[in-house]
This record gives sequence, C-alpha cells and structure tokens, in this order.
Amino acid sequence: MFKIVGTSNFKRYSLDLKPGKYRIGRGLECDFVIPEITVSKNHASIECKEGAPTFLLTDLGSHNGTYLNGSKITDPVEVKSGDGISLGGVEFRVFDSEKSPVEKTSGSDISQKTDSTLYKSMVLPLQEALKPLPSRMSERPDIMPAIFEMAKMLVLPGPKEEILDRSLQLVAKVIPAERMAILLKDESELGVSLASSFTKAGSELGSFSLSRTIITDILSNKNSLVINDIQQMPRFAQQQSIVDLGMKSAMAVPLFDEGEILGILYTDTRNPIHRFNDDSLRLLATFGNLIASRLLNYSLLEERQHRRLLEAELERASSIQASLLPAELPAFPGYQISAYQKQCLQVGGDFYDAALLPDGKMVFLIGDVSGKGLGAALLMSDIISSFRALYYDPNFDLTRTVDIVSRELCRHSAQDNYATLFIGTIDPKKHLLEYVNAGHNPPLFLHSGKIEHLQASGIMVGAFEGIPWEKREIEMHDGDIVLIYTDGVTEARCVEELYGEDRLETLAGELFHLSADETTKAVRDNINHYIKDTPLTDDITIMALKMTARD
Repeated sequence: MFKIVGTSNFKRYSLDLKPGKYRIGRGLECDFVIPEITVSKNHASIECKEGAPTFLLTDLGSHNGTYLNGSKITDPVEVKSGDGISLGGVEFRVFDSEKSPVEKTSGSDISQKTDSTLYKSMVLPLQEALKPLPSRMSERPDIMPAIFEMAKMLVLPGPKEEILDRSLQLVAKVIPAERMAILLKDESELGVSLASSFTKAGSELGSFSLSRTIITDILSNKNSLVINDIQQMPRFAQQQSIVDLGMKSAMAVPLFDEGEILGILYTDTRNPIHRFNDDSLRLLATFGNLIASRLLNYSLLEERQHRRLLEAELERASSIQASLLPAELPAFPGYQISAYQKQCLQVGGDFYDAALLPDGKMVFLIGDVSGKGLGAALLMSDIISSFRALYYDPNFDLTRTVDIVSRELCRHSAQDNYATLFIGTIDPKKHLLEYVNAGHNPPLFLHSGKIEHLQASGIMVGAFEGIPWEKREIEMHDGDIVLIYTDGVTEARCVEELYGEDRLETLAGELFHLSADETTKAVRDNINHYIKDTPLTDDITIMALKMTARD
C-alpha cells in the first residue's frame, strides 16, 4: 500500500496506509493527529482501497487548504506514489510502502534521500505570528535588547531610507540570514518595490525574486510565510536567482499596522544549518510590526505635510478668488446695490459682479457654476473674466454677450462644465432693467407690495451651442427691489429640512422698506438663524438692487 512522510518544525510525521478511511487534522478525534496551528481540526480525509494504484484525498473545508503537487484541491483527487501533499504548513511525500527506499539503500542514504526529497513550508496568519514570543525566544540574551533598540530608534527623527537600513541591520543581529529586504507596497505591476536591503559580509545581493503567489498571499491575506528546502519546491525550483544563489530557507512577513498592509519584510539564507522555523517567523513578524509602525508614522507625516501644502494652496486660491470679486460695488445714481457671499469650502463656484458701462448703464450679474471646490473656482474665474472683457465692447448687448461666453465654455471646457446666471443692465434715464436669466433661480421682484418672479429666459451657459436666450425687461420705480440669489440659499439645511423658496418668499414680504444693504443682511441673518450649526453644503450668494429716487 502507501506510506506518507512529512516534516514540520523539525517534527517528523509518518503514516502507513492500509485499506480504509482516515481523517487527518489537529483534533484529537482524528485518525492521524497533526498538532500544528496551520492544520485544521478536521483538515482532510484519505480513502485507500485494496490493490488500487492510487488513493483518494479530500479536503474537509480546511482553513489553509489542501494541496497536491502545489495545486489547491477543491474536489476529491487521486494520489499516487511520488506525489507531494500539503496540509496547511505541513508537507508530505507519498511512497509505495512495498517499494520503500529503506529496502534499497543504507540508513545514511535514507536520511540523505529524505532530506533532499522533502521540503517544508509554513503559512501563519499575521495575528498568529504576532502572538507573544515563547519564553525560549524572549529569554535569549540578544533578542530583547535588539527589540528595545529597534523601538527606541523608530521614535527618533531621521530619513526613511536611513531608518529602514538600520532596522535591517538590527534584525540581522538576531536572525541568521545572508540577505534581508524591505519591499514597500506601490502601484507597480508586482505590487511592491525594493526600499531597503542588507547583506552580510561576503554574501551576494542577487535579486529578491518573490513569486506573485507569495506576494498576493502576504498582501491580500495578511499571512506570514517560512519556507525550507526552497529549491525543491515546485513553484520556486525554476527561479534562476534562487538556484544561482543556492537559497535554502526564506521567510516573509507583511508590514502591517492600523489595519493596513504597508509592505513585506523578507529574509533568506543559503546556510543549511540555519533552517527557519515558526519561532524565527514570529521573531521576524515582531520586528516587522515595529517597522510597520514607523512606516505608518512616515505615511501620516507625509499626509500631514501634503495636507498643509494643500491648505496653503487653497488659502492662496481663496485669496485669488476673493480678489476676482469686486472689492466695492459701483455707486449708481438713484440706486443701491449690495452683495453678500459665503462659501461652504475655501473656494467655490458662486460669483457676482457689477460695473459701469461706457454708455452710462450699470451691468450686474450673479452666477453659480457646476461642481464645488477648486474645479468650480477655476471655471468661475474663467466666466467672470470673459464677461469683464466684453463690458467695454461699444456694441455690448446682453444676449450677444451671454452667447459669446457660452460658446467659449462649450468649446474649451469639459462637457459637465456649465453655469446658471442672471445678468442685467439698468438704464439710469429710462429706469429700464433689461435681463437674461440663463437657467438661474428666478430672482424676486418686490414691486408695489407684490412679489414677482423673473423666470428663466434660456438655458444655462456652457451646456449647448446654438440655443438662443431671450432678453426681457421690467421698469423700475421708487422702492422697487430685485433680490437675486444662488441655490445655496434655498438649499441651506437645518438637519435634513431645506430652507426653501417658500420661506425666502415669506421673508421677502417684510423687506420692502429696507435698503439694499439691509435686505442682504436680513436674508443672511434669517438663513443663519434657520440652519443654526448645520454646515453649509453649497455656497450662498445674495444680491439686492433697490431703486431709491426717480428723475
């Protein structure tokens, strides 16, 4: 029949298979007990039949999986003499018990053949690897001083590259390895790149070639790995760097802190005396955890520096944007004009302007671009600059001006870059207010004790080319007020309820006797009283135009 032989942590396991069924696992009720943490309580089963050239291997839903010749099995598979079986971190080789090597070679040859045939690897979840070091390790006179020195060094300032190099030198004092490396997570195809390396005197650096499978397992599953007899493992045997350098044993642990994988700590040796085991892996994981903590500190520092830089840039952008808005609104005989703006972010997309035209009229506008933040601020600056360039055209006309600005936006901006706006002119002699409402909230016209809405006369600017806007007009009389606002006013919230158009219109009924400045202040105060401490979700801009005297 068959015999399976395996090793793990210098323990040897052997099972002679006779016809029948066998349950294998860590549980004491199993037929073949393997007291290893990487083996599940009920890991796998074997079924042998009299005279059959193979036996049946089945995984029983194990945590770390069952592998045949390096491939994970999901269904029952047939196993023959010479095959390799992996149960968690324990590796077995299958022999024909009737053709046992014992009968063909001397005792010393058996040992040699077994050592060259068997390999072992162990996979430990990171939390298992980070358990406290066993007393036999912590009592070693070199380990605790190295850990304390590492912990002390990691709180001192210094360049990241220098700290990583010194960390590897400390690890090398307590773990017998020829090569060590720290590989940090990045956006490359492999997922990591070499950040620091260390080789003992007389050792060749070579290439730190890790298989994609190992990297994926470490980064995705947070597993730690130790491999012995590495050249005999099927998945590594073809890697030329391993063959050329004669690697015998290797370990790799994830650099893990605050729920995030930051990289991999790797070490290997070609000295057959220095075979790594689970104690070695736990020690490496301990150092890896300390290194990860410092890496996280660097990451937080870089993030803080980036945030400070961004805040400085935003403050600069906010200052520039503020300078684009008029410092003072023009004095215009017979009229008062006032404006107020509050942004929900440092920079925003609301804008307003007012200027005197060469023909003696006053032009005023208020607008709201799509989006928020820096992108909206850039679009706002483009729009207001475009309008200002057209104010001094001797043939200034509202519909023509709006059409020119809209076409420029359509041709030179992204498809989702557009703006709603209300633009108007006041003739001081005729007291005629001409306006174009390009998809903007209808301003409120307070006239003779009534409130009218100046509805849209076209679509927003920058949305489509070739769609005309209609110019409309109203005649202004003493005491008339035009109250213009952006949607941040009506969409201001108290918890979940909007301020709304009805509330604004109710307030407007109390504004007829107020000046333009008093009107914008009354609207501002009413909104603030309503929303209380609820943060703004959009910019708020208010403009009030009031006629005070008629020639």
